[in-house]
Parts: sequence; structure tokens; C-alpha cells
Amino acid sequence: MKILVAGDSYCPWRALGPSIDRLADKHEVTCFDVVDEPAWHPTTPSEGRIKELLGSPRQIIERLDGHEVLIVQGAPVTDVVMDASQQLKLICVARGGPVNVDLAAATERGIAVVTTPGKNAQAVAELTIAFMVMLARRLPEVIRFLEGGGELARDNYEGAKWMGHDLEGHVLGLIGFGQVGHRVARIARAMDMRVIVYDPYVPPARVEADGAEMVDLESLLATADYVSIHARVTAENKGMLGRAQIERMKKGACLINTARDTLIDEDAVYDALRSGHLAGGGFDVVRIPDLSIPPELGRRHRLYDAPNVVIATHIGGATFETMGHGGEMAAAEIGRLAAGQPFVNLANPAVLEKVGNHA
Repeated sequence: MKILVAGDSYCPWRALGPSIDRLADKHEVTCFDVVDEPAWHPTTPSEGRIKELLGSPRQIIERLDGHEVLIVQGAPVTDVVMDASQQLKLICVARGGPVNVDLAAATERGIAVVTTPGKNAQAVAELTIAFMVMLARRLPEVIRFLEGGGELARDNYEGAKWMGHDLEGHVLGLIGFGQVGHRVARIARAMDMRVIVYDPYVPPARVEADGAEMVDLESLLATADYVSIHARVTAENKGMLGRAQIERMKKGACLINTARDTLIDEDAVYDALRSGHLAGGGFDVVRIPDLSIPPELGRRHRLYDAPNVVIATHIGGATFETMGHGGEMAAAEIGRLAAGQPFVNLANPAVLEKVGNHA
């Protein structure tokens, strides 16, 4: 088969790892990285249906003709891109959701689209634990104290100003128990934390298998010392932690969000942090700032100025291992195509009606 691999600035094709070299042993593989084009804007309905992309359709169109498989991470795949190769059978998206692919156009053309869900699960789980440790030991405050010129190495007792907590014996509440949530639970249980879970879509037996307890959302908020969000955004759960839910959280608790910013009311979180109702917060995702405001006039995110808060620049999945997992999962799906086997992570199952159950 002829395979085109389109990397990008976030995930260059080399970052997909040895799996690409192994594909090249059996197939004709061409690799390149799209170049970011910030000035590109969608002008067609298909282009308007995709998001979170890097590069432009033109860059793939120039290279795709004759290829049967396309591997992307953030490169845009529109109807015109798909039409650039009449032989195209499979699009592998090395990310959890195919938001940069026009799924309807792919299905209409009988092209299967597969994804790599969970490729970053371990990375996000470990970052969640790191946030918990930082908040428990008040490291955000300590770091800012030192960066602001605070005294260091005065004596053996200077740590008295920064008394924190062990994680052992405390309660972790997980909202969402998918691939990330269950990994967080396993690590937390190894640290002798009690883990409680709210996830209406997961059987209690699966939660109990990881040594955790299934509870309702109200109980979780009232009980947990640390609340960590691991839910995928849906129409039903958008804004699930609003002001009322934040106010019901246990006084002195910490909130961690490594999922999506739209799951929480940031204004309510900010108020709870400033009032002391929440003891701290760790955020890998935050609301997009008003880009019309010049940086020198206050584009800085205000959550960063709340006490005991750590904010990261959406680094949850930004590890070399995560990119390698994506490459391995994509390569495995290509192997299934070659062997005539069903795909494992098919994003457009309706395509089966067009190409048959082998997809």
C-alpha cells in the first residue's frame, strides 16, 4: 500500500516513532510535516466542519494522489483533500477525536476514519498526580515566594511557613472514569488515598476493580479533598461544575482539571479560591483569553493570580511516549486493513454500509 504520513509542529512525523519505520518495511511510505499557516481560514462548508488543525488542506492535496492511507495528527482533512486520491481507503488520526477530519465527507466517499483514543492516558494521569502533589505541598505558593525574592536557606525551620499535607489518607474524587480516570485511581490507591468516582456511564464493578467506590456527584463534591475532572465534553455535561456545584465542594478542597475548560465555571472557581473556600487548583486547560487585549494590558489569566494555583499550557499529552503510542495504534489499524480485519477504533461506523464489514 501507499501511505502518506503528515506530521505537524505539535507532532512531527518522526515523533510517531519506530512504527513508521516498520510500516516502511512492508509498504511505500512518504512522510512530511505540514507547515503552520495561521492566516488560513475556512471558506467551504467542509472546511468549516473541522477544527483544532495545523497547516492547510493544500499541503496534503499536493502530495496525496495515489495514496491508499493517510496518517495525520492535526493536519486538516476536508472533502477536497480526500478527492485528491481516488485510491484513499483509510484515514488514521493520531489523536483521541477526529475533529480535524470531515467525517461526513469521509463516510460519503466510503473512507474509513480511525482514531487513537487513550494514547495520552498515562501522561495525563501522571500530570494529574503531579498537580495533586504540588497543591498538597503548596508548591505554587513556594515557587512564587522565591521568584519574588523571598528568603531562602535561612535555617532548618523555614518550612514551617509552608505547612502542607500528605496525600495518604485523603479522599480523591474522580469525575469521569475512562482511560485516564482509572489510571489516576490506580496510582492514588498505591499512595493509600481513598478514591471515589462519579461516572453514570461506567458499571460500578469496573470502578470497584480498581479499589474505588462509585458515588453520586453530590456525595463526591461534599466528601473529596481533591476533585479531578476526567470527562469528555458532551452536550449534557458542558458546564457540569457551575457555581452551585463549586459551592457544594468540601471547604479546603482542591480542584484539578486536565479535561476541558468548558466543563467548569471559571468565574465561580476564581471566587472560591479567592475566598478560601477552595484551597487550591491545578489546571491544564483554561478559558481562551480575550486576544483583542494586548498582553501588556492584562491578557494574563486571572486564575494564575489566585492563591495556590498551578496552570500548565495544555501539556497533558505532550510527551514523546504519547506520540509514539499514537503511531503504534495507527500502524496497528493499517495492519488490520491489510489483513482484512475489523478496525478497533472506527470513528465513522456508518462507512461499513458502503465498504462492507471488513472495515
